[in-house]
Amino acid sequence: MKKLLTSAAALAAMSSGAFAADDVTLQLKWVTQAQFAGYYVALEKGFYEAEDLNVTIKPGGPDVAPVQVLLGGGADVMVDWMPSALAARENGAPVVNIAQPYKSSGMMLTCLKESGITGPEDFPGKTLGVWFYGNEYPFLSWMGKLGLATDGSEGGVTVLKQGFNVDPLLQKQAACISTMTYNEYWQVIDAGISADDLITFKYEDQGVATLEDGLYVLEDSLTDEAFKDKMARFVKASMEGWTYAAANPEEAAEIVLDYDETGAQTMTHQVRMMTEVAKLLEGSDGSLDVADYERTVASLLSGGSDPVITKEPMGAYTLEITDAAMK
Repeated sequence: MKKLLTSAAALAAMSSGAFAADDVTLQLKWVTQAQFAGYYVALEKGFYEAEDLNVTIKPGGPDVAPVQVLLGGGADVMVDWMPSALAARENGAPVVNIAQPYKSSGMMLTCLKESGITGPEDFPGKTLGVWFYGNEYPFLSWMGKLGLATDGSEGGVTVLKQGFNVDPLLQKQAACISTMTYNEYWQVIDAGISADDLITFKYEDQGVATLEDGLYVLEDSLTDEAFKDKMARFVKASMEGWTYAAANPEEAAEIVLDYDETGAQTMTHQVRMMTEVAKLLEGSDGSLDVADYERTVASLLSGGSDPVITKEPMGAYTLEITDAAMK
């Protein structure tokens, strides 16, 4: 890795005799990849520095729970999916959505055609791979809407707790697995399975899409006017980063690779990921669309006897930060 994950804003301000820049720590939901390119681009291109911010980006991973990092004071703001955030809020974690860069969902089930699945009506009796650690909520909501039990009982589906890979499909341990349009689906293709041998079910197409990759802070933090001002500048610069990344996928991919400490990512995969992610950003200026929020809540409440959330959330989002950012 050739760059530190902090901007040079603080050093520049100190050397010029100006006040130090405001520190912001962002906790990502997953590892460094183009899923988060807008933040890395904003850092690299100086958009945060222009807003007098000194930003540190903390990658996530299988052992990182963004909500716990936020609650523990390890970050000022986190990236999370709304189902996970709302479930955490109902369970006592006072997280609030302050911005929603992703307009559409990239989540889908990818199935082998040889399994005999042609539509959701064929799910009963099948084994389906599902991510957990907060990622299972959209799936459980969908199964609830379909009236399918997820405990392996007759007439329902068997849930295989899927690792963050595509092995269950490749090894035919599951008829379908969880994938993202910008990542795991292409891992299946790259593993040698033809698109003609697959059938996919996008959550968006099934009417059960929930919001992904929003920005969340702790509710108490929003009582501080200085914090709100800092977040407005952070959101403004982040959206500039996303706009640039969507328009320049190759450069964005290069920037992501520069910040990848693991060396696990490749240029080809990151360019493809950025191209797909750009589709999910279309129509978003960073503001949360209340209709999208209400659709997500309705989906999460629709799980029959076992919904993801049990009551309408109160105070789970604010438009104040994005309103200020746009000014």
